[in-house]
Amino acid sequence: GMTHVRTSPYYPQSNGKIELWHKSLKGECIRVKTPLYLEYARRLVAEYVMHYNTVRLHGALGYVTPADMLAGRAEQIWAERNRKHAAAHTQRRARHAAGASET
Repeated sequence: GMTHVRTSPYYPQSNGKIELWHKSLKGECIRVKTPLYLEYARRLVAEYVMHYNTVRLHGALGYVTPADMLAGRAEQIWAERNRKHAAAHTQRRARHAAGASET
């Protein structure tokens, strides 16, 4: 379950995760679009929440989305990423070796 914990008022350091969320929301959504009407702002925030959870990669999660992490797809994504990285590394070494043998 979850436990609701109250933080000290006017002390953002005690609530770092939500402060970082607000920073991202403002910097990537609100300030970029500058909504002038409440309904437009609500729609922007709803769209941003969807993007934040299903599209935006999160460094703290190993550069997968929260939706991927929640659905249990992170391990598969990391394995595929590692496979591609290893294949690219092998190709670079082969090209380098081929180039070196030509000289």
